[in-house]
Amino acid sequence: MNKLTIKTPEELKIMQECGKILSDIKKTLVNHIKIGVSAFDIDKLAENLIEKAGAKPSFKMVKDYKWSTCISVNEGVVHGIPHKHIIFKRGDLVSLDLGIFYKGFHTDTSTTLCLGKDAIKDRFLNIGREAFSHAVYSIKPNNSYIYDISNAMESVLIKNGYSPIKDLTGHGIGKNLHEDPYIPCFASGRREDTAKIITGMALAIEVMYVEGNSKLMVENDGWTIKTRDGKMAGLFEDTVIVTQKGYKVIT
Repeated sequence: MNKLTIKTPEELKIMQECGKILSDIKKTLVNHIKIGVSAFDIDKLAENLIEKAGAKPSFKMVKDYKWSTCISVNEGVVHGIPHKHIIFKRGDLVSLDLGIFYKGFHTDTSTTLCLGKDAIKDRFLNIGREAFSHAVYSIKPNNSYIYDISNAMESVLIKNGYSPIKDLTGHGIGKNLHEDPYIPCFASGRREDTAKIITGMALAIEVMYVEGNSKLMVENDGWTIKTRDGKMAGLFEDTVIVTQKGYKVIT
């Protein structure tokens, strides 16, 4: 993890530009995630869109990772490799994670969608979106802490019977893809011992949660992280900048 940096107004303006590009790419990819499409197809489309926008895939800048996206299915939590053999099926939960590097700065975003109507899975995803909304609503520049973000998302998840992931966190972001502070999906310790939220921060706030037990395992590929009990997982992330008046979701 790289040290926390406070961005200047000029740097935040570039990050907003970067975030808009990433947001548009994410929307296009989501529209192409359909039954019968492969994870590999989505990854190649992402790479083409990123390069066409004059950006670079952030994830390819991570040591030993060779893909532009991470795509996880069903019990997959994060870091799923977009293989050709992963063909999306009806009822699948598909988690798409991608980041771009543009004019010297990274932005990062994730979303999970269900292929087909399923009341249980739809509720599961709606709670994840609600947890993210509560997390960002907790941001009060110079008067809140990372603890507040973590506590907000955990409260929504626990209240609705789901488990926040405890082995992975959101993170600061900027010139580096991963910067301080860590942003857990659960609250622990004293509020005042976590980083204070101040104007100029850029945060990749990430809701990672599961239907069952939060214990995880890593696949033999060394990257894909999934639930140990095989129950479904969800992922919602956006890059957020802290402004003088509050915050702005830029992806």
